[in-house]
Amino acid sequence: MKRMRDWARQLGPGLITGAADDDPSGIATYSQAGAQFGFHTLWAIVFTYPLMVGIQLVSARIGRVTGHGLASNIGRHFPRPVLYGVVALLVIANTINIAADIAAMGDAVQLLIGGPPQIYSVAIGVVCLLLQVFLPYQRYVRYLKWLTLALLSYVVLVLTIHIPWREVATRTVSPHFALTTEYLTVVVAVFGTTISPYLFFWQASQEVEELNADPAAGALAHAPEGAADHLRRIKVDTYLGMAFSNIVAFCIILGTAATLNVA
Repeated sequence: MKRMRDWARQLGPGLITGAADDDPSGIATYSQAGAQFGFHTLWAIVFTYPLMVGIQLVSARIGRVTGHGLASNIGRHFPRPVLYGVVALLVIANTINIAADIAAMGDAVQLLIGGPPQIYSVAIGVVCLLLQVFLPYQRYVRYLKWLTLALLSYVVLVLTIHIPWREVATRTVSPHFALTTEYLTVVVAVFGTTISPYLFFWQASQEVEELNADPAAGALAHAPEGAADHLRRIKVDTYLGMAFSNIVAFCIILGTAATLNVA
């Protein structure tokens, strides 16, 4: 039992980043893919897994080795216009993404209890902001870890409905590509919501926060004696976090394909 607790304690930035990838706007995209094209977009989730692992591993290692996030490192090694351009694009993309997520959560609350979704959206935004400002990092991370379990409801959904598993396996490993505008748009949307640039900055920044929360820890560039253990932890955390993210995304497409797709 102690070994399991120690193992679970190692999970952090990678797991939370993976769960964050399945945000409300991502869930809406996966649901649209499953409802509109059935099992024909499942291959995209499998295809994105190694791509996600690769880029998130690089981001996490940059944060842990240097002790600085991606924006700080870009500012150190590239001209200022490059930094300002990257940060401006990130701010614009994040603002749109956060607005879509909060609006979706407001609509979800309305479906449950009725009432104006705008008020719910504002309340959710204020609560999220206050938690980030006033909660200590370690406690906030602990809450986020527990909240990732809510995404397992999509896995449970798949276990409670009829799924033609043979067809699912066929469509996943031997997909049929429809070269239409609608299909290609959905595939691009799936790739875009699965491999999101803000996740690169997020995981690198979380590794830096982990360093700041531990007075005895230091950036691996200045304290390389524990590099092997830290890099191993990052690897396990990232592999499992991205697997968790993609399994949930796979189940969302699978569930909506089996229940909403009529083709």
